Amino acid sequence: MNEVERNKLEQLRKEEVKRVKVAFTDIDGVHRGKLIDLDKFASILENGGGWCDCVLGWDINDQLYDNASFTGWHTAFPDARFGIDLSTERRLEDEDDIPFYLVSLADESGGLHDICPRSLLRRVLEKAEAMKLGVYMAFEYEFLILDETPNSIREKGFRNLKPLTPGNFGYSLLRTNTHSDLFGEFMVYCEKMKFPLEGLHCETGPGAWEAALRFDKALPMADSAALFKTFSKSFFQKRALLATFMAKWSMDYPGQSGHVHQSLFDLDSGSNLFYDADGEHNMSTMMRHYIGGQQKFLKSFLCMFAPTINSYTRLVKGYWAPTAATWGIDNRTTALRVIPGSSKSQRVEFRLGSADGNPYLVSAAIIAAGLAGVEQELEPTEALTGNAYEQEEGLPPELHLASNLRDAVRDFQACPQAAEFFGAAFAEHYASSRLWEVREHERQVTDWQLERYMEIV
Repeated sequence: MNEVERNKLEQLRKEEVKRVKVAFTDIDGVHRGKLIDLDKFASILENGGGWCDCVLGWDINDQLYDNASFTGWHTAFPDARFGIDLSTERRLEDEDDIPFYLVSLADESGGLHDICPRSLLRRVLEKAEAMKLGVYMAFEYEFLILDETPNSIREKGFRNLKPLTPGNFGYSLLRTNTHSDLFGEFMVYCEKMKFPLEGLHCETGPGAWEAALRFDKALPMADSAALFKTFSKSFFQKRALLATFMAKWSMDYPGQSGHVHQSLFDLDSGSNLFYDADGEHNMSTMMRHYIGGQQKFLKSFLCMFAPTINSYTRLVKGYWAPTAATWGIDNRTTALRVIPGSSKSQRVEFRLGSADGNPYLVSAAIIAAGLAGVEQELEPTEALTGNAYEQEEGLPPELHLASNLRDAVRDFQACPQAAEFFGAAFAEHYASSRLWEVREHERQVTDWQLERYMEIV
């Protein structure tokens, strides 16, 4: 145990803290964790901890993959070792102010784990640091609030659900006024939980909200984004409401996005490396190469941004979601939106991701792609102006995105850089997990199939 850990333990004992909560984020972005007593916490600080590595070998419904080599019945499910990151401490005000910490899984030697999403992002950021680059990011999430509970949605068979508010009220002052207590309470909660919001407003669609998290360095930003999703659900469920980040709940409305704003900065000077006062639209050469790298790999890494069957119902023309690997200047119909600004605000917005994405995997993929562009001095295509949807037919095949998860996984498997950037073990395991998701979907008889075929065929 090092001095920082000893001091923290002494502080908690002086506070007479009895319990601590720890968690990590699995492949699907679900937080898996434990409530432990302080003696166990001390033991983990001293010796490390472990829990069954099935947490990396099952799906979002706790069903074990039958197609992955990393873990399964054939490995007998040994413990996955982990260490606690004390820098991630939050106090859970509504749980007697107990401390909460994120953990990162480790390999047998104590190094970064091959499969752990947080470890994957850390590995990509080590690459950036070797290039003397830092990364700022800010996630924006659209999510839906229902006047339902976990029990009521199941009792209704997930049909005829009631949103918190009716109608298309994007940016509505009326809605924020009427529910001012809930909006204000939620923003205060996020501030106390150390994932503060820069803004919060109604989006278009019944019960739709959008939250913009305050920018931060890439790893703490991904931590905040993942925690925001989990603890937002807890916040609303404690108030007999239900928040969902699924990509699309109804084909009648736009889907829920997970946009990411990004910029690179110099680790020595702190200056924004995307900004060039003399460049067109204030774009530096490095920014152009970064965009070139992202544009090149958006198709190959799509399944990391859109990881579920439902994700692809959002990627529909004309519904505020990009459908090709395009970019433009302040253009919200493209996948990459350059936002010209000052030396503090020049950035690019990644608009392809859906709200159901794992923030660590989304961050790792877009940063790795951008860094490859910088290293290889990749040039993007010409920026699109106007409606990008209407210009897709003239784009080369490598810019056209898959319209379903199975094809997206095939593109991922066909890309040699997936193993190069993320490691062969992760690339194999992640592809297996997404193909499992496809197979789980394909073996279901849906209501649509029953209604369409039962009587007539």
